[in-house]
Amino acid sequence: MPTDDPLETAELTFLVGMAFQLVLSEFVGRLDAAGYAELRPVHGLVFQLLRGAGSTSTELGERLGVTKQAAGLMVDDLEKRGYVERRPHPAGGRRRLVVLTGKGREHMDVAGRIMREVEDELAERLRARGRQVPRAELAAIIRSLAGDELPALRPVW
Repeated sequence: MPTDDPLETAELTFLVGMAFQLVLSEFVGRLDAAGYAELRPVHGLVFQLLRGAGSTSTELGERLGVTKQAAGLMVDDLEKRGYVERRPHPAGGRRRLVVLTGKGREHMDVAGRIMREVEDELAERLRARGRQVPRAELAAIIRSLAGDELPALRPVW
């Protein structure tokens, strides 16, 4: 269903980037309003990676595409704010396991609820226009370019 919208002829990277920027901005604005203005989007990525059993700072750095030192600084900051804590690693040695605290898990619950609200509202707006969220198409693009080895989502925003 072609339209006269000039965005439909824009480069794919521009469209994906602009969509990401707009969805992230809406999400962050609502998260700030819910009392989490001290956190940045990259912190949400850290929390996602720590969900479950936790991770080491080195592993966080690898998954975020940043240095071990940068990951360590993020962990230091989040630990001071009470969102994460370091524990002895189950494998022993000098490694430390970084895990979410109750405050970090609470943030994840709130952020998850807000993201679902944003996605639901977006889906409703698109349905009103006879469209849907292109989740399957975006997943197909990612798989066609990356296969099973997904790259780090680099926090460059």
